[in-house]
Amino acid sequence: MTLHCSAQFALYFIYPAPYNLTRIMSKVKHSAFKYDYLGSDPKAIQRSVSNHLVYTIGKDPYTATEHDWMMAFSHVVRDRLIERWMETQRSYYKHDAKRVYYLSMEFLIGRSLVNSLLNMDIHDACTEALHKLGIELERLRNLEHDAALGNGGLGRLAACFLDSMASLNIPGYGYGIRFEYGMFRQKIEDGNQVELPENWLIHDNPWEFPRPEVSYRIRFGGRVMEYQDSTGRRHFDWIEGDVVIAQAYDTPVPGFHNDTVNNLRLWSAKAYEDFDLNRFNQGEYTEAVVGKTLSENISKVLYPNDSSTMNKLLRLKQQYFFVCASLKDILRRFFTDHDELHELPEKVAIQLNDTHPAIAIPEMMRLLMDKHHLEWQPAWEITTRIFSYTNHTLLPEALETWPLNIFEQMLPRHLQLILEINRRFLLMLGHLYPGDMDILRRLSIIDENGGRRIRMAHLAIIGSHKVNGVSALHSELLRHSTFKDFNSFYPGKIINITNGVTPRRWLYQSNRGLSKLICSAIGSDWINDLSMIKQLEPLAEDSAFQDKFIATKLASKTRMANLISYFMGEQIDPHTLFDVQVKRIHEYKRQLLNLFRAIALYNRLLDNPHAPCVPRTILFGGKAAPGYAMAKLIIRLINNVADVIDNDPAVSDRLKIIFIPNYDVTTASDIIPAAELSQQISTAGMEASGTGNMKLALNGALTMGTMDGANVEMLENIGEDNIFIFGMTTGDIDRLNRQGYQPRHYYESDPSLKRIIDMIANGFFSPEEPTRYRMITDNLLNCDHFKVLADFKDYMGVSDRADTIYNNPTEWNRMAILNTARMGYFSSDRTISEYAEKVWHVKPVPR
Repeated sequence: MTLHCSAQFALYFIYPAPYNLTRIMSKVKHSAFKYDYLGSDPKAIQRSVSNHLVYTIGKDPYTATEHDWMMAFSHVVRDRLIERWMETQRSYYKHDAKRVYYLSMEFLIGRSLVNSLLNMDIHDACTEALHKLGIELERLRNLEHDAALGNGGLGRLAACFLDSMASLNIPGYGYGIRFEYGMFRQKIEDGNQVELPENWLIHDNPWEFPRPEVSYRIRFGGRVMEYQDSTGRRHFDWIEGDVVIAQAYDTPVPGFHNDTVNNLRLWSAKAYEDFDLNRFNQGEYTEAVVGKTLSENISKVLYPNDSSTMNKLLRLKQQYFFVCASLKDILRRFFTDHDELHELPEKVAIQLNDTHPAIAIPEMMRLLMDKHHLEWQPAWEITTRIFSYTNHTLLPEALETWPLNIFEQMLPRHLQLILEINRRFLLMLGHLYPGDMDILRRLSIIDENGGRRIRMAHLAIIGSHKVNGVSALHSELLRHSTFKDFNSFYPGKIINITNGVTPRRWLYQSNRGLSKLICSAIGSDWINDLSMIKQLEPLAEDSAFQDKFIATKLASKTRMANLISYFMGEQIDPHTLFDVQVKRIHEYKRQLLNLFRAIALYNRLLDNPHAPCVPRTILFGGKAAPGYAMAKLIIRLINNVADVIDNDPAVSDRLKIIFIPNYDVTTASDIIPAAELSQQISTAGMEASGTGNMKLALNGALTMGTMDGANVEMLENIGEDNIFIFGMTTGDIDRLNRQGYQPRHYYESDPSLKRIIDMIANGFFSPEEPTRYRMITDNLLNCDHFKVLADFKDYMGVSDRADTIYNNPTEWNRMAILNTARMGYFSSDRTISEYAEKVWHVKPVPR
């Protein structure tokens, strides 16, 4: 077979080194090895679709299903990604570029098809080509599964960052786990969250490339053997134990209109010894595959319910599994073109996305010392210059810790290294604070209270050259509260880099109607430079533009209403106010506070059916962790309240509550363009940043929120007249806690609040089980850690103010347009540029 070619091919950049490929390459006649560049005009795309349907899928138009067409078309798009992908990797090698490696347990990338079309600027050509074949792109788009590689904001932020790195021509790589099942698929039965397996790979994934030649052995358990060489130097070998194979799967990540395609490499666990033939031949069929099953469990499910010891062990295995494979891969790539380890910090920057990958710090020390035979001090200097750490939480219970005995059992060499890191750190600390045992206890990596535990955040701070919070308030609280002592010991190490979202996914792709309107008014430069969207500001006062803005919002609301009708059988009026709270279900995010407001509005309508009100549809969405009983009970309460209101004909045409199940990236892309009011009501000081608030405001929703996370900076950018802020500040909460918070005082002094709590506690919303929600009401009356009762009255006041403005459409839409126009600061492109300058010290690579 003859290869007809028009482009040079550099094989080794896609199949990197270590598996005898060098010998293969030496036999390849590079001058003879060429391939065709693929056209991107409708005719070429149409021909490619036909070819892939026949030669890749093995079908013809008479037997092909819609899914077959979707897979064929996805391969057509993938082909065009591959060309850009290879050229990008060659460019990075050619420029000997410093690379950024983003280590994250989650990458919530959503669907890839339309994103790839828009970023490669072939959307219109593909739409035309498919139409000529009698296929509609929208139908194919809806057949694609969301990549279930994350749970919430952490994973979606990582996906935004990959998009921005590629769009800014920054050599960036994501590393994570190729989970076979996502966290879970959420179903609502009798109001309850039911967790079902989320097998997103059931129909194969056309966007990934298996790399069986890129595999690494990962060890667990075993023991550490110590010995001395002829010079008296101590050496350590980690031996025996269990071995699992990490195999790479690559997913291309395209930048926007720049031909850069970066890489997301995910690791899948494979058994080191696949199958016990002797046991199988003896009839012990189950036992024959036990080893394979146990090994592959590591990449089976995202975040197993860690209420059991076995699942805790599995979660730690997951963290070490992907970190170990990733670091080995990073070093392998470095040694392709470099020989001296002291050059490593000049060519490698590793970002730890929260504490899940913090085990990378002792793992890098192990590789440098035990495998590459460096002494402690040079190994430590290299390690700390490479790593940086992003903190995502202020909640003490969310700062990850692990019992020492688990590390001793599973990662004995790493425990030795962590204890030595801690010993050396405490020696330095002791010199600075002689005799101060309290500060040694506070900053030690080892928490000695209630059983010895490893504080992974402390390890990450000590082992990194930079630590960042993700909003101005969050970083301030890190420096002056959560990590106050570390900030004193490492002045300047803890910095702020406020999160952002990619405008390409969250406006240009998700809200095509609004993005077309914006482009018609100010051009398309804002897509790559969101600061340009500020040019919309003068149009906020333009009645003609307002009319078009209102029309696009109504179209999004109508589409959302149709989706709810189709998938849930619920009828909602698109002319009502769409009042939205979509995020992970957690007490600090205060879905309860929003629900209390809904019940208060319901009670007003009961008491005065003819009183004027703003008809509203309140949309909730989000998953509760499987082991989080209170969050799951809140979901049930939301659904029970929704049922009561929906079945009350006196109010159901003016107030409706919908809980949208299985909230994911695609669902968010449907809801966010339709939202008019965005509920960002977490307890002040609890939310690190939030990015849902940014996405909603960018799409013209007005924010109702507390002075928490990035809401503070949104207030500064949008203007206090264009946002609805309420509730206690972090300072107010500190004072209240010092005085002694008495939640019953608010209950007893506010008749509306008392009525709501009594209705819930006495079974108004659960007559078949009157005490069902006593756990919620008792907790609020006796503790209320998240200050739901304290903020209720102020919340109702600001809600009434919002209703007054909504009754003035001209004013409301002026504010909505200004929200969109003033969100330029909250682009993940700006965020990544700050990381590149302040933390990674990398520069874009020209194409």
